[in-house]
Amino acid sequence: MTAAVTTRMLRVGDVDLARIGLGTNRLTNTPRNIAFLRDAVAAGIGMIDTAHTYTGGESESVIGEALSASDGWVVATKGGYSDGRPEVLRAEIEASLRRLRTDSIELYYLHRVDAHATLEESLSVMAEYRDAGKIRNVGISAVTIDHVLRAQAVLPITAVQNHYNLAVRASDDVVDYCTEHRIVFVPYFPLRDGHPALERIAQRHGATPAQITLAWLLRRSPMMLPIPGTLSLEHVQENLGALDIALTDDEFQTLQQAP
Repeated sequence: MTAAVTTRMLRVGDVDLARIGLGTNRLTNTPRNIAFLRDAVAAGIGMIDTAHTYTGGESESVIGEALSASDGWVVATKGGYSDGRPEVLRAEIEASLRRLRTDSIELYYLHRVDAHATLEESLSVMAEYRDAGKIRNVGISAVTIDHVLRAQAVLPITAVQNHYNLAVRASDDVVDYCTEHRIVFVPYFPLRDGHPALERIAQRHGATPAQITLAWLLRRSPMMLPIPGTLSLEHVQENLGALDIALTDDEFQTLQQAP
C-alpha cells in the first residue's frame, strides 16, 4: 500500500497558505477570542474565513481588531447572503472593509446566488471593487459548475466555497472542475462524516477521526483548503496535524466509497 504525501501549502491570490483554515461563524468580539485568533495564526493558520452575516458582524470586527495587518495570512469574507442586488452588496462590502479595518479585502465571496439579482449583476459590483483595489480576489459560494462558468465570464474566480465532506458529496463535479482549472476549493462543514471506516483508519495512524477526515479532503484535490470552525486552540492544532497524515491508496479509496 502506497501513501501519498500531502502538499502542505496552497497559493491563494499572491499568498502561500497552509491548507487548513479557520471558519469563524461563531466568533464573537471578546478579549478571549481576540487572543485565540492571534494564537491560531501563530500556530500556522493562514486562511481565516468569515462573512458579513456571521454573529451580527462581530466575527469581522474581532478579526479586524486582532489581525489589523496581514502578514502571511488571508482574511476571506462574504456578502450577499440573502440579497445580492448591487446596492445591497455595495453597502455590505463597505461595512466589511470598516469592520476588518482594511483598505482591501484579500478574498471576497458572493455568499449565495440570489433571486433578487442575477449572478452577473452581483459580480459586476465585485468587479468594480476589484478594479478599485478594494477587493484583491473574488470567490463564489454554494454554486454549480454552470455558476462558475458564468462567473468566469465576468471576472477571474480565485475560490469556490461549497458544502462538502465525506458524507455530503453533491459537489464532486465542482471539486473536479476546480482541480482541473486551478481554482481553490474551500469546503465548509468539512468535518461532518459518519463513515464507518474512520475509527479504524484513525487508530492505525494514531490520529483522531477529524484528522483523517481532513486528510481525506486534502488528498481528494490539491486545490482543497478546508476551513473547520472552532474556538479552541487545541482543536486548531489538531486540525493542522492533518497536514502530516499520509493516507494509503487503500485508505483513501475506502473513504472515497460511500459507506
